Amino acid sequence: MTSVQQPSTKDDILQFLLKAGQATAQTLADNLRVSPQAIRRHLKDLQAEGLVEHQAMQSGMGRPNYIYQLSSKGRGQFPSQYDQFAVSLLDTIAENLGAEQVGALLRHQWQRKAQHYYQILGNGSLSERIQQLVQLRQAEGYMAELHNGEDKDTYIVTEYNCAISQVAESYPAVCGHELAMFAVALPDCQVERTHWLVRGENLCGYRIRKNNV
Repeated sequence: MTSVQQPSTKDDILQFLLKAGQATAQTLADNLRVSPQAIRRHLKDLQAEGLVEHQAMQSGMGRPNYIYQLSSKGRGQFPSQYDQFAVSLLDTIAENLGAEQVGALLRHQWQRKAQHYYQILGNGSLSERIQQLVQLRQAEGYMAELHNGEDKDTYIVTEYNCAISQVAESYPAVCGHELAMFAVALPDCQVERTHWLVRGENLCGYRIRKNNV
């Protein structure tokens, strides 16, 4: 029988930093319920592996406080459906057919995906459809979470990992298509972006609100 490998403390640290953006060793210790000494040992190892980086923040006359965050290599440890091959392919299309053809190709791809989402989500309640959407995004590697908004008709979807990050960095227009895709999948809703990984934030966030009838 094949045993399932349990997540290690290092994995927990990487996941926490992915979601939080930055954290001190003490914050990590408090949230992961591991001693600060053990956390610091793990952080030292993760830095040696190039997965975590830190910066010193001076507060008063005492020793500086170190703030830790994921490096680009650290973010690369999380699921990604598309890689450098996709970027290289788009570059080749741009070189041979032009940037407009790349834009048309990406637009057509997201239109197809939007219709796919719409068909899967069906005609249930908004809560049911958004929960299903989050599950679809999780399966695609986006590390999506669902949160309640300011009222019963508003929801916040957060994504701490971008499964197409390399494509988005080279062709940021895909992020606009992604926003439009959610609007097609949820035609009775308004969808707006609240956070954006490409803009340097630690997550992508979307505010979804049911239209007033």
